[in-house]
Amino acid sequence: MPYFNKILIANRGEIARRIIRTCNRLGIETVAVYSDADEDTPFVREASEAYSIGPSQASKSYLDINKILDVAKKSGAEAVHPGYGFLSENAKFAKSCQEAGITFIGPDADKIELMGDKIEARRHMKKAGVPVVPGWDGQLDSVEHAKEIADDLGYPLMLKASAGGGGIGMHVVQNEAELEKSFSSAKQTAGSSFGDDTVFLERFISKARHIEVQVIADNEGNTLHLFERECSIQRRNQKVVEESPSPFLDEKLRGQLCESAVKGVKEIGYTNAGTMEFIFDNDTGEYYFLEMNTRLQVEHPVTEGITGLDLVELQLRIAANQPLNISQDEVTKSGYAIEARLYAEDPETYFPSPGKLKTFKLPEELGRFDVAYEEGNTVSPFYDPMVGKIIVHGKDRNEVFDRLEEIIDQTEIEGIKTNISLFKELLNESDFREGKYTTDYLQTRKKGKEEAK
Repeated sequence: MPYFNKILIANRGEIARRIIRTCNRLGIETVAVYSDADEDTPFVREASEAYSIGPSQASKSYLDINKILDVAKKSGAEAVHPGYGFLSENAKFAKSCQEAGITFIGPDADKIELMGDKIEARRHMKKAGVPVVPGWDGQLDSVEHAKEIADDLGYPLMLKASAGGGGIGMHVVQNEAELEKSFSSAKQTAGSSFGDDTVFLERFISKARHIEVQVIADNEGNTLHLFERECSIQRRNQKVVEESPSPFLDEKLRGQLCESAVKGVKEIGYTNAGTMEFIFDNDTGEYYFLEMNTRLQVEHPVTEGITGLDLVELQLRIAANQPLNISQDEVTKSGYAIEARLYAEDPETYFPSPGKLKTFKLPEELGRFDVAYEEGNTVSPFYDPMVGKIIVHGKDRNEVFDRLEEIIDQTEIEGIKTNISLFKELLNESDFREGKYTTDYLQTRKKGKEEAK
């Protein structure tokens, strides 16, 4: 029996297509919503039904709660899957679905709200015995107050928005002068981006690795980890390459990390899929809780590759109030998996490069490709410039990297700039191949290339 008869997907592009694939396999009808910019893209055609929700601007379409719920009611959808981004971590949306009698495929609204507040999240993780980045969890009343706290903590520090995410509004401050310069800007960005100008300070770890743990929990108290993902290859604090298992962890450290993630999830009574993000001090080997993403991650296919599990199906099962049909002992990892995010952007400046995909050919027999567009489509300037994801799973890291290199060599894209050349370069760099990298890897190599000119 299907978990639901019909669900609405409150998203677009590759994640909408990804959800549709699982629903088709389970015999669940799907409802797509689309903006003017997306009318001719594949997910609209692939859904069982599709409804226009207005202009290309996200604020007038994909972020309009009333429009989406109107379509859900009109179509007879029993549940809504928010994907990632847009309304996926919006507590008001989750609550509005509940009030409308529609199941939100994700955690309860109060859990989204709790973990969306970085200060409160830190406090709960401390209570659970999960290590957090040393910092100040209280209210910073003024720049003078911030300077007093910073003197006690010691520089360098990271100034962050409590309600933030996606790397938006983060400021690394090396000294008091930089803190004074950044404080007002950080609060202003936090207020305009997240509707809450609360900021906090935590230690900045210069040589850091970003490693996250996929978790899943049902309504009966069954809480599982699905191992980790290494996410340290980033630009502008946003991930570009993810792999699993992490080349940095040994089995003892992996076990400690995953155990910490489960403890944190149980502390807050979380249900459905989520990701506990940690930062590692590469010099000391210590790890700290960073934040929790209360949704399906962009990089979830990496976990699916090594575990053989369908995370969307598990989400549907939990949302339908069914218990997880697996135990922790039954979750095993097999082989190696990597994901490379293909962006429509200049590989040197990282500036978006929207436009028409005149040629878009992928060697589909060599890997998994979760893509938003097809040849002839226009990559829209209105949304994130990610064209799609290249995912490879194999018996070990060398096989996976060699196959990724083969895929990159055979991929043909014309009409827009992409970061495909970045992947070619990375695959020829020994530090990347050997897993000897930290979160500043791309920034450092970019700076080195500029100085060499």
